[in-house]
Amino acid sequence: MAQGPSVLMGQRGAKAAFMPSKYVFPGGAVDAGDADVAFARPLADPVRAALARRARTAPEALAGAALRELAEETGQVIAGPGPGCAWPGFADRAPDAHPLRFVFRAITPPGRPRRFDARFFLAPAAALASDPDDFEAAEDELSHLHWVPLAEARSLDMPFITEVVLAEVAAIAEGAEAAGVPFFDNSGETSVFHRL
Repeated sequence: MAQGPSVLMGQRGAKAAFMPSKYVFPGGAVDAGDADVAFARPLADPVRAALARRARTAPEALAGAALRELAEETGQVIAGPGPGCAWPGFADRAPDAHPLRFVFRAITPPGRPRRFDARFFLAPAAALASDPDDFEAAEDELSHLHWVPLAEARSLDMPFITEVVLAEVAAIAEGAEAAGVPFFDNSGETSVFHRL
């Protein structure tokens, strides 16, 4: 692609109670049924291990929620690794491993009206079983769904944490990320940065 790698983003509604009109990645809370998702391929060992660290929710439930939310909010379905993936960290993955890659975790600071403990995932568009430009099956939670070139994404109106995650995704795309998964931990009285 001439403009370089892109990420899928959408805009929250202007009347949304949380982050109105902001551009975000598809995602949301873990539902009870997410733990029962049957994966055609297991999560890659490093992904599963990083998700399990300092977590109360099973790695498969977190990944299941990500896949369900992607399908609900965008109509996109991830099926497998796909051929010809040029993203670092995917090309060398075992062919029988699930294509999701865990790239970031953040806990919202205290005092916010809504708090979350979010995990951010990355998967190559080559892993989609659906047409990457067809959003007809999407629910109406996000509007303006489109693939945004990484070089342009940070110019959108987005939450601070989304900007931080985009910087990590850009480092991954350049093959320059540090070891481990970044974790902004605001669960206590002070903010702490870890690598999982």
